[in-house]
Amino acid sequence: MDLELRHLKTIRAIADAGSLTRAATALGLAQPALSAQLKRIERALGGVLFERGRDGVRTTALGDLVLERARVVLPAVCELQEEAVRFARGGAEGYRLGGTHGPLLGGLVDRIARTDPGAPVTTYTSWSERDVARAVRDGRLDFALVGVCGESAPPEAGRLAWTEVARDPVYVMLAADHPLAPRTEIDLAELAAEAWTDVPGDGCFGDCFAAACVRAGFTPACVYETDTASCVHLVQVGRAVGLCRATFPVTPGLVTRPLAGAPLVWRHLLGWHPEGRAAARAAAVLDHTRAAHAEALAASAGRAHAGVAPPA
Repeated sequence: MDLELRHLKTIRAIADAGSLTRAATALGLAQPALSAQLKRIERALGGVLFERGRDGVRTTALGDLVLERARVVLPAVCELQEEAVRFARGGAEGYRLGGTHGPLLGGLVDRIARTDPGAPVTTYTSWSERDVARAVRDGRLDFALVGVCGESAPPEAGRLAWTEVARDPVYVMLAADHPLAPRTEIDLAELAAEAWTDVPGDGCFGDCFAAACVRAGFTPACVYETDTASCVHLVQVGRAVGLCRATFPVTPGLVTRPLAGAPLVWRHLLGWHPEGRAAARAAAVLDHTRAAHAEALAASAGRAHAGVAPPA
């Protein structure tokens, strides 16, 4: 029998589980089937890999050798497969852009279309920052435009190259006739009795917001989680207040105001795979993204508006 990658995965699973019973469960096999497979692998390798005991299994010297090699080979093969997929999916030169909700993705598309009109541009959006980052990691997208709260690490931080585009204080979004609307700055504690609205997300912004509220002396009594348009509507009709970032466009029926002391900060990030097909164009795309951010700020009449928390 020739040794195959699946055999190395079996050895690793047994070692990680510490017992044949747990390994069989993890692999979706019956224990007798796994035991028989292990015996075939041991015959192919010329010796016993695991010593069986009352408390489970333990690697032999030969098992240690094979396991050490397996922990090098398996990640290398996985990386090779991902690189091959990225290469195969590369297709024609162009820009495959992904992002979460917000105006910067549209601004980036517009600038690329203006400066490189012959290049095809495709976009993908998701509420999930992790989903967008995985698509770049796997070669399905070239660039990810996402945001994170404060100094939090972006998704796939060890696999993708991330650069900060800009950082904005998070603002509160109020109905135009809200009693606090005339104010130029609002303390978060003054909003303790309000209902809140935000958009879905899998980052840490919700936790950061909750922590900021606790520091301000309250816990939000009600949070409506919905799409951006519905969040805006709830604010316009006075049903809730929301959080937004500086690039949120001027919208009839609502105003945005800074929170005193800037208790929340939103960082816009651009990510790409350092070995991806578009890595050489990362500097140019970063310049476009920063320009799109500056244009969005200017379009918002100089006021640091924002998306809806996670700042839209």
